[in-house]
Amino acid sequence: MSKAEDLKRQILELTEEYYRETKLNDKFTAGKTYVNYGGRYFDAKEMQNLVSASLDFWLTAGDWAAKFEKGLADWLGIKFCSLCNSGSSANLLAFMALTSPLLKERQIRRKDEVITVAAGFPTTVSSIMQYGAVPVFVDVTVPQYNIDVHELEKALSNKTKAVMIAHSLGNPFDIDGVKSFCDKHNLWLIEDNCDALGSEYIIDGKRYKTGTIGDIGTSSFYPPHHITMGEGGAVYTNNPLLHKIVNSFRDWGRDCWCNSGVDNTCKQRFTKQYGNLPLGYDHKYVYSHMGYNLKATDLQASVGVAQLEKLDYIVQRRRENFDYLYKGLNGTKGLILPTAQKNSIPSWFGFMITVEDTASFSRNDLTTYLESKKIQTRNLFAGNLTRHPAFASYTEGEDYRIVGNLTVTDRIMNSTFWVGVYPGMTKDKLQYMIDTIKEFIDTK
Repeated sequence: MSKAEDLKRQILELTEEYYRETKLNDKFTAGKTYVNYGGRYFDAKEMQNLVSASLDFWLTAGDWAAKFEKGLADWLGIKFCSLCNSGSSANLLAFMALTSPLLKERQIRRKDEVITVAAGFPTTVSSIMQYGAVPVFVDVTVPQYNIDVHELEKALSNKTKAVMIAHSLGNPFDIDGVKSFCDKHNLWLIEDNCDALGSEYIIDGKRYKTGTIGDIGTSSFYPPHHITMGEGGAVYTNNPLLHKIVNSFRDWGRDCWCNSGVDNTCKQRFTKQYGNLPLGYDHKYVYSHMGYNLKATDLQASVGVAQLEKLDYIVQRRRENFDYLYKGLNGTKGLILPTAQKNSIPSWFGFMITVEDTASFSRNDLTTYLESKKIQTRNLFAGNLTRHPAFASYTEGEDYRIVGNLTVTDRIMNSTFWVGVYPGMTKDKLQYMIDTIKEFIDTK
């Protein structure tokens, strides 16, 4: 062992010791300790990987990133995975890939339409509008909180090119209904899988992980998500052309696919004609798309590699915590509890609750009480995205369309919230949430 290797070994051993000294003190006291809706779930391995990558000092995407991409693709059972810097960037890349001229007649062009929902996170929709395509919003269902497939045909027009929707809080949408609609009308399907990593859907008796059934899937690795890199995301697909396009948009729009720091893997560096460029123009600087730089770093990826080792356990814990809350709250007057989509096995991101219209209290009454008892709550993100200030500069009917009245979406905006089920939840915390919710309702 060289001196450098021995020093690194000592540093990593000390990192583990530091973790044990500083991070293993999560003692819960009801009413005094915050019950977070989500958070980082990690141990010394993540910290050691991060320190190791920092010592390597390869500050952009490199070997750690490649290892993570292969590991996540293998876990999902899919061919291609592209790491990027956030889940929102993943959604941007997934959508923009479908605008590539390489897709010919299936290319999404400005003013083409994409069916989606308003009850969700804004960056499922923002890339559609920023490009100049038209999102078409349809309503959702309670207590699944996913797209109402009965509205799909009503949303269809001769401009429809794709469906882009999320699996809400880990609960898969009706993939049978959505996929058959897309196949019937030759539409692209983007699965925003940012809140549903590890969720499964059963098709013809076989279990498929969500995000792998449509044309493109996306993930987020922000701290509250199923796995974390702090910031980070991924785009995955079985389609080699879409994979190539995603990587082009992610990596400045370049045509070349050589890894950073590597030259002429493509064997085309000075040999071909591209566009109106001179013959033999350096392929490393040929651009086939108007792209971005959305790469993640090896520092982030090193954390993700350690997280992948825990992913099966993380999914299991989320399901167990959801089941514990459901059993403890089932039958509670005034509350509608979440229901898993038929043929699905969710990897839950949170536990959604809707206050019944006939209840003697409001959503805000209950969430204010819970927050006062140090229990974090969250709304279903935008609630109804079309009612937000961001839409003030857009015109309905021109920049976006609404199918029907989004009545259920508005109900979610007014009456729905969720609490956490992440693996850091102990039974004491879960029981405290159950007891506090029931305590509030008993006073009403």
